[in-house]
Amino acid sequence: MDKVIFHIDVNSAFLSWEAVYRLHHLGGKLDLREIPSAVCGDTEKRHGIILAKSIPAKKYNIKTGEAVWEAVRKCPDLTMVPPNYNLYQKSSEAFLHLLKQYSPSVEQYSIDEAFVDMTGTNSLFGTPTEAAEDMKERIYKELGFTVNIGVSNNKILAKMASDFKKPHRVHTLWKSEIQTKMWPLPVSELFFVGRATFAKLHNLGIKTIGELAQTDPSILKNHFGKHGEVIWSFANGIDFSAVEPDPPPNKGYGNSTTISFDVTDSNTAKLVLLSLAETVSARLREDGVKIGVVSVGIKNYNFEYCGHQKTLGAPTDITKEIFETSCQIFDEMWDNVPIRHLGIHTSRVTSETNRQLNLFDKTDYEKLERLDKAIDEIRKRFGTDSIKRASFVQTKAVDHMSGGVSREKRTVNYSNEIII
Repeated sequence: MDKVIFHIDVNSAFLSWEAVYRLHHLGGKLDLREIPSAVCGDTEKRHGIILAKSIPAKKYNIKTGEAVWEAVRKCPDLTMVPPNYNLYQKSSEAFLHLLKQYSPSVEQYSIDEAFVDMTGTNSLFGTPTEAAEDMKERIYKELGFTVNIGVSNNKILAKMASDFKKPHRVHTLWKSEIQTKMWPLPVSELFFVGRATFAKLHNLGIKTIGELAQTDPSILKNHFGKHGEVIWSFANGIDFSAVEPDPPPNKGYGNSTTISFDVTDSNTAKLVLLSLAETVSARLREDGVKIGVVSVGIKNYNFEYCGHQKTLGAPTDITKEIFETSCQIFDEMWDNVPIRHLGIHTSRVTSETNRQLNLFDKTDYEKLERLDKAIDEIRKRFGTDSIKRASFVQTKAVDHMSGGVSREKRTVNYSNEIII
């Protein structure tokens, strides 16, 4: 039986979800999707970038990831709204719940994308195109937002198809359609071809996906290594990866934060590291794993980055141990240049629970583990802010649990917003 794979991509996800919420729950009259608009961060807290934009905003060449001031220069009348990640997470969950009504094999690719294995469902939902059209319309009628659905025999072709003309469309890209639908496209539109790869391909005279597909794979391997073989396979529609309903285990855990002011002293920097250690270690304990390597990354006010790492004597998930290791790394690498961004990243993940004791180590690790467990339980029951370390009590400059989605992006006080 031939495989049938769908790739479902929410059109302008954050902005669409924001628009639907404002229209259906806040009594808004103006659809953000129909005007030049964008979801963007807070410029005062140095998170001022475009997170999502409407299709009308694209006509002004506004791009995701660019600074707000650049977007406003291109479109002075741009309507901007703050992000609400709690809303987006709930919208994503509703989206995935609906997809699972079509197949048990649903792989969440990102917060607004998913693959669905629809192989053998013809008797339930009709032909693949009919099933995709039904899915698309149900999402719009029941959840209020639009999606593009790519239909093919494998994941890479389904994803390519979903990127064809938008919004609210179903596109097929069967293997028999590759030469007519995909090969004429610019090579920059092929999945896994980023800016650097595109520049090298262009220098080789390869401008379309078809030209890449017909290039000798050995030439690509000489210039790009293993990556050359991968993009050649994708250009020819070759992909054997399966839809994976269960996400693979994490190979590392990390968190970072852009600080709202330049950090110029070690004590404040270490307070930020403590807040990051809190969130990273809590995630480790929640997943029941430990890590053996800790690394710290620093980006200074000139946007220059450096990072170092340290291997631990034994795997850990203890907040204090991860924090103290981070401070050691920080002291070894910081050159006193004002800091804009800090991150803690960990690797060598293991489910190993036993710690090999060191005769000269007097630390009571069991006591620290019990303390962390108690703190986790209190926060889970009464909220993140129900308990915090004393060093955070006298300061509002550093959130006691930083990193990931910042606090101001997790929810929005809509009473302060002008709903039009």
